[in-house]
Amino acid sequence: MPELPGWFRLLARARGVVLPTGLLLVVVAVVLSSPPTGMVAAAVLVGGTLVSLVPGAPTVPPVELHAPVRGRWQAINSPTGRVPSHGTHALGQTWAVDLVADPLDGSRPDFGDHAPFPANRLYPAYGADVLAPASGTVVRAHDRARDHRARSGWAAFAYLMIESVVRELLGVRTMLGNHVVLDTAVGHVVLAHLQRGSLTVAPGQQVEAGDRLGACGNSGNSSEPHVHLQVCDSPRLRVASGVPFVLLGTTDDDGEPLTRLPATGGVLLSR
Repeated sequence: MPELPGWFRLLARARGVVLPTGLLLVVVAVVLSSPPTGMVAAAVLVGGTLVSLVPGAPTVPPVELHAPVRGRWQAINSPTGRVPSHGTHALGQTWAVDLVADPLDGSRPDFGDHAPFPANRLYPAYGADVLAPASGTVVRAHDRARDHRARSGWAAFAYLMIESVVRELLGVRTMLGNHVVLDTAVGHVVLAHLQRGSLTVAPGQQVEAGDRLGACGNSGNSSEPHVHLQVCDSPRLRVASGVPFVLLGTTDDDGEPLTRLPATGGVLLSR
């Protein structure tokens, strides 16, 4: 795993550290009826959040992974073009990417094609195999979260934004939904939003690159069935820093090998 600068580690950890601290101060302010404590709590929460939103990141060589999916997938919230890719360095997401199945037959619904909360079965990603991107040890595996319906259209997207705030306050597991964290030679690899009851691995288990881990779902902070992939320096995502990565053996639609992740809206093929 590449060496990350100390200032970047602090930047990435800021939100994860100050959020529980700020919430604790809020509780103290309410119990003690102390406006000054409440003002301190607000400053801590706002300051930590703003720090985590600072654009840009250090130049760090990417680690190499295998694609966690097979077929034709579109990159969403890609770090190619915007860093941090998900708008925040928090939870180790600086270079995270979302992968959505996008077959050439056009079977993936467009945003707003259906009612605000369409069924997951309408999306070709739902139930697709999710594979280990690297060999390593399973350190976290959770698959008890429900797969909620998709969020389609602007009204549903607004609902998702409110829902996201609540999920973050409830904890990392609520954000990730069903997920697997692998301890590998290149860092801790996180795959999130998996299908409930689909995991085939457990903590402590050794896996090889390409082994099936579970299926793509729509659990946690997710707008539609997709695979969220990231690499970070710790399995404790509240205090983790992100690590950049590339996916080996992937091509574009013309068969040209990809040397980096596609930009948002771009596609990758993996066989």
